[in-house]
Amino acid sequence: MESATPVIVAIDGPAGTGKSSTSKAVAAQLGLSYLDTGAQYRAITWWMVSNGIDIDDPSAIAAAAGKPEIVSGTDPEGPTITVDGVDVAAPIRTQEVSSKVSAVSAVPEVRARITELQRSIAASAEQGIVVEGRDIGTTVLPDADLKVFLTASPEARAARRSGELKGSDVHSTREALIKRDAADSSRKTSPLAKADDAVEVDTTELTLAQVIECVVTLVEEKRAGK
Repeated sequence: MESATPVIVAIDGPAGTGKSSTSKAVAAQLGLSYLDTGAQYRAITWWMVSNGIDIDDPSAIAAAAGKPEIVSGTDPEGPTITVDGVDVAAPIRTQEVSSKVSAVSAVPEVRARITELQRSIAASAEQGIVVEGRDIGTTVLPDADLKVFLTASPEARAARRSGELKGSDVHSTREALIKRDAADSSRKTSPLAKADDAVEVDTTELTLAQVIECVVTLVEEKRAGK
């Protein structure tokens, strides 16, 4: 079948641009696997916190980077993530983990470990995969068939994110997002950046359905041309 051509799609962008919702929906619609790379960084951060690793000590983080076993399920209808056999889908979304994930993610040994894991998952996805993150098109999968970079205004992103995080106020969420952007964009190893050959999609004024439709169209055009 022509439509079954395996395709690797990299979707990057800062938090609150609709990456996860878009990536999951596109993968489900097109019969592709799905990988939330941010969840993997959250998972290793959760493990570090749970095991008393000093988050302010990069050498301690580096020394422990190889210890946890992280397994990501790639079904877009129900993605799972476990650390050492424990389901961590809920605990990795806490504010404590959110506030520490940038520091852990900036450690080169952590990025090397997680990048290797991501590449092996993408390579084993027989039908193709949608991989979402911050450095997928630039670092993890530079040869991806399609690269999409989602953006949105800080205000729109804060409104979406505070809607997800029940009870959080938009102003403090916006400040936290801007701080996270700065940390992710300025880190030395694999910073958040748009790949030169990525298609930029500004989601500020778009509904989620419109963003999904836009990306599905881009994937289908890429498949048709392969």
